[in-house]
Amino acid sequence: MAIGGALALGEDGASQSCGHGYLEVQIPANGRDEKLFFWHSSSTFVWQHNWVGDEGFQSLFLRRGYPVLLWEGPGVGRANWDCVAHDYVPQAGRDQQNFTSWRFGSDWLQWFEGVQFPTDNPVALNQAMRARYNEFDTLEAVRREAEVAAQAFDEVQGAIAVTSSAGGLRALLAATLSDNVHAIVAYENPGYIFPEGEGPDTPDSPFGPLQVTEAEFERLLTIPMQFVWGDNIEKHAIWSAKLEECRQFVELINARGGKAEILMLEDEGLAGNTHMPFADLNNVEVAALLDDFLARHGLDSR
Repeated sequence: MAIGGALALGEDGASQSCGHGYLEVQIPANGRDEKLFFWHSSSTFVWQHNWVGDEGFQSLFLRRGYPVLLWEGPGVGRANWDCVAHDYVPQAGRDQQNFTSWRFGSDWLQWFEGVQFPTDNPVALNQAMRARYNEFDTLEAVRREAEVAAQAFDEVQGAIAVTSSAGGLRALLAATLSDNVHAIVAYENPGYIFPEGEGPDTPDSPFGPLQVTEAEFERLLTIPMQFVWGDNIEKHAIWSAKLEECRQFVELINARGGKAEILMLEDEGLAGNTHMPFADLNNVEVAALLDDFLARHGLDSR
């Protein structure tokens, strides 16, 4: 279903419905009380399947009894009609950029040892490289997507945000706008929110950090949050810096009485995970750790 949006109007009264988000909803019989709101930063494929096409988090958690919501913000995927004009330009090299930024390896087809990807499966690699939409990584788009997502959380009367990459920053921002974000589990989030005057001394960018008011930041102190990281972080300069920023954010949240934690999958005995652990070959084991988080915070009741 479409959430939010506006109308682009012509002088003659003609209109185009645009600027909305899209929410795919599946509700199991005798479902649990809390809904899982899956927010991607590439395409819905990564929640629907792992890299070899087996079950993804969408069906794994539907089987566990959770209502499952797949979210796409304004301009993205099935919410393609935005009210803001934009261009798309094909760019050679994006496959290679995906490969290294998703930490499949150090360079194109130079796989990390033990990586949780079927390295001998060219079909899987082809599918992974095509599992992308235009992400509209501008600060304006981040704020617009967070605002519409906040409407979506209100519309469904509350849910737990489970995010991938830059979806995490958008969900954090949505949680400052809506009391219906009940928790956040963010897989390798690159961007964080700090109150005005605190946090890393860098300008606002589409990948954070973003500055918000004290009142907005305090909303983040009321919900449990977990930030999950895979392997080989130290081999990628950008992700090493983002993990350090994550540590600063978690430390600040907890110092102010909040409930945030960092989960390093390697510390839990899971090796070789990429930037998207929920789509990796061991995604069932990764899902079990999400089960544990939900249970510890009383978010798994029926």
